[in-house]
Amino acid sequence: MLTLAVVGIGSYLLGSIPFGYLAGKIAGIDIRKVGSGNIGATNVVRALGKRYGYTVFALDFLKGFGAVTISMSLVTDTRPEWVSAEIIGIFAAVASVIGHSFPLWLKFRGGKGVATSVGALFGLVPLAAVIAVIIWISIFWFTRYVSVASVVTAIALPFVILLMTRVNEIRGNALFYFSLGMAAVVIWRHHSNISRLMHGSEPRFTRK
Repeated sequence: MLTLAVVGIGSYLLGSIPFGYLAGKIAGIDIRKVGSGNIGATNVVRALGKRYGYTVFALDFLKGFGAVTISMSLVTDTRPEWVSAEIIGIFAAVASVIGHSFPLWLKFRGGKGVATSVGALFGLVPLAAVIAVIIWISIFWFTRYVSVASVVTAIALPFVILLMTRVNEIRGNALFYFSLGMAAVVIWRHHSNISRLMHGSEPRFTRK
């Protein structure tokens, strides 16, 4: 139980580092009062440009990836008999995404968790993560909506995981249920984007 506590608290705290908010402070603005008010990379790109936005995405990605890989390494080193490295990795992934979405430092008002989820997915199932990235890029390329690409990819991910279990690329059902939960969180966190899409007011990235 001590291992779970360390992994859960550590992953939450790592995930809760508000890099988007900090980037705004460095640039002299409160990113929560600009654009969509979200601290995620998409709003940072719109408000501060690609240099800040891409950096925030990379750092948010590393939060999820770091939480999973560090936690799984911890279990591998200690080798507890009652839990597998995969389960610990999933637990760390969930905690890091919760930390990003509900950071203690910002009164539990954080980002949507997409970049952190992608990082966690790369730590857990790299092949599925690559497929998810390809899906995201494809959808974004045709629609130019980050929200549409994120939601569609989240919906597609459980099917990708299920297919991989069927062809024995990965084992166990835990990752499938994790992907379902992650999809639900991503869709829920994008409810305002979905509403704007239905009303035709969702901003899109134009081709230059």
